Amino acid sequence: MGRGGVGIIRVSGKECQKIAKAILGSVPEPRKALFSPFKDSSGTALDEGIALYFPNPHSFTGEDILELQGHGGPVVMDMLLAQVLKQGARLARPGEFSERAFLNGKLDLVQAEAIADLIEADTATAVRLANRSLQGEFSRCIHDLVDSITQLRMYVEAAIDFPEEEIDFLSDGKVSTDLLLIIDQIRDVQKKAQIGRLLRDGMQLVIAGQPNAGKSSLLNALVGRDTAIVTEIPGTTRDLLREQIQIDGMPLHLIDTAGLRESEDRVELEGIKRAKEEIGRADRILWVFDDQINPKYDALDHHGLPPDIPLTWVRNKIDLTNSESEIQETSDRVEVSVSASTGEGMDLLREHLKQSMGYQGATEGEFIARRRHLNALSNAETHLLQGETVFNETGNGELLAEDLRQSQNSLSEITGEFTADDLLGEIFSSFCIGK
Repeated sequence: MGRGGVGIIRVSGKECQKIAKAILGSVPEPRKALFSPFKDSSGTALDEGIALYFPNPHSFTGEDILELQGHGGPVVMDMLLAQVLKQGARLARPGEFSERAFLNGKLDLVQAEAIADLIEADTATAVRLANRSLQGEFSRCIHDLVDSITQLRMYVEAAIDFPEEEIDFLSDGKVSTDLLLIIDQIRDVQKKAQIGRLLRDGMQLVIAGQPNAGKSSLLNALVGRDTAIVTEIPGTTRDLLREQIQIDGMPLHLIDTAGLRESEDRVELEGIKRAKEEIGRADRILWVFDDQINPKYDALDHHGLPPDIPLTWVRNKIDLTNSESEIQETSDRVEVSVSASTGEGMDLLREHLKQSMGYQGATEGEFIARRRHLNALSNAETHLLQGETVFNETGNGELLAEDLRQSQNSLSEITGEFTADDLLGEIFSSFCIGK
């Protein structure tokens, strides 16, 4: 509970009219502000302010809602809250207002989560994307996918249910064509959701490489201050260093790690172990190497890095080799030449990181997303690909129909149309009180 000029107590449920009569003396006219004293059970005024009444179903939760807007001192608010509780209300659980809105069909689960994301947004970009999700942009994409799968399910199951028809509907090419279109559609949504997840949570960027390659200097250059200790002694960084920055409103979580090499020093070995653990959790790895020592990337000791995590090669210390700052892209690698000490080429690296996160200026068409959304989309795609493989190999419609059903259920978990109760409890418990 804070302190301010105005404090608001919100009540939702069937007892709102009773509580309004007890505290205000009457029920306010729907959706019109009423200036009134707020009284206790003996008729003594506790405060005065604005009262608003929203009868069901035209309210945020879909239930009757009463709002009492009084002075924002904590003692005044506590006295008024005690009176509301005395009249039969109870304290709301975290997220319960949004949960009731979801259960009453006022919001789907994606929109409910977008409310929390909007409140917690750290950047203007995250606010815009959360607003898109709240307005239903993400939900519409999911509903379009579900509709496409439903139509294909109807076609496949009709062909299974009426085998006496002379035409073999499953072999006419429509099923395979529609299935490929749906897979392309879900991959497009996955791409947008991945960008939204990065813009919500930030990209985990691990700076790795051999000792004395300039990893800590690169961290300092990206952060804009001397966060890490920099010396000529290899192995200076023993533990993980973490910093959070923004590039054009896009959050990045930077992690500087110990240099990867063979060592007998127990402290350094522990640092190397932690470095490898962080590398395995990264969204992208910046592999830094010294342009003086390793002019060829083939000589880099980067074996053992996760093959599924994107890798950017950073050729550092070009000021000592009189090399040009540049970015080179080939089919299998991106290499950026920089000098962390002079700042040369750092703008190229920042631009590359923006593009890696999916930066598109106004970010039209994207929406905020969470890890659970990505997992559900991935599960849906897995079932579609499995169904495609089995159908192409066997022509079995029953197995394809089951994979289509499983894919549809995975997508419906995103919007909450098919969701376990324990997942709902986990989601709404993370909301702030009052929402």
